[in-house]
Amino acid sequence: PQPVYPFIPVFLSFVFLGGFILNCISIWIFWFHIKHWNAGTVLQFNLALTDAIITPAAPLIIIYSIQDEWTFGEFPCQLKVFLLSIHMYGSIYFLTLISFHRYITIVHSIKRTTFIRKPVMKKVSIAVWICLLLQGIPFFFVLKTTRINSTTKCLSIHQNELALLFFVWNWVILFTGMLIPFGICLTCYGWLSAYVSKMNTCNAKSKEAKVKSLQTVAMSLLIFIICYVPVHVTRTMGVTIKLLFPANCTLLERVEVAYYITWMLSGVNCCLDPVLYSFASDKFTTTFRKSFLGFKCCQHQSNMSARTGEVGAQGQISMEEPTPALTTT
Repeated sequence: PQPVYPFIPVFLSFVFLGGFILNCISIWIFWFHIKHWNAGTVLQFNLALTDAIITPAAPLIIIYSIQDEWTFGEFPCQLKVFLLSIHMYGSIYFLTLISFHRYITIVHSIKRTTFIRKPVMKKVSIAVWICLLLQGIPFFFVLKTTRINSTTKCLSIHQNELALLFFVWNWVILFTGMLIPFGICLTCYGWLSAYVSKMNTCNAKSKEAKVKSLQTVAMSLLIFIICYVPVHVTRTMGVTIKLLFPANCTLLERVEVAYYITWMLSGVNCCLDPVLYSFASDKFTTTFRKSFLGFKCCQHQSNMSARTGEVGAQGQISMEEPTPALTTT
């Protein structure tokens, strides 16, 4: 097995911390400041929940990357992988639904399709969560920790007894959890782009709404390309080489290093999703800016108060003791 490079835990710490802060702010805005939810808001809130669900596993992942050994036992290993699965594929499914919803809302708005209604989106979201649970529960029964070179590993490509399981699971989830959603997102972007480019409207607000929808789908596509496509490519290569060409150690080592890098990139979606919310919701953007500016104003007022106090103290001293400048003039 390749050693874990020192920059990996540092990078993961920044990503998880940044994602945790941004998602706490996002959930706070959705829950307390957006009073009237539409179907799009329901999907965005669920996307924020899938990002937040990785929080309990984040410290374990960082410690594992530092020690290069799993010391927490078998059940925490299974729980970590379960949460990682919900986090990654929950994000993928809800990003796909957001893209499809924006396409339906803009291109087929006249038909008043049921898909853009909030009650329908709530039911769809519940169905997605059920699928995520069913998809992740088998990890508690089949995933084991393994001793490799005197160290305990959790979900390692070098667990020879799980090589066939990893291979089968990867190819199944590659189609259902990556290729199909990515294809839907790509198709929605293409059709929506064509629609917006042909659009001829004098209503500036309507045109702006359509452009923002295109930006939302484009952001979803960008998150796919940066965070999910690379990790699925390297993981597929890794499990295939491990099962079919186990003697090719040099190639497997290179793919393992590439997988480490792409797996780190997959966590960046926690920091990118709030950008998508800003494209999808003007209310979210306005509230976020007000919160940020309010924090800066409070900080500025605190600094001004401190300075005023210093000036006041200096003024009291000058009244008791005339300064040299006053005596010379």
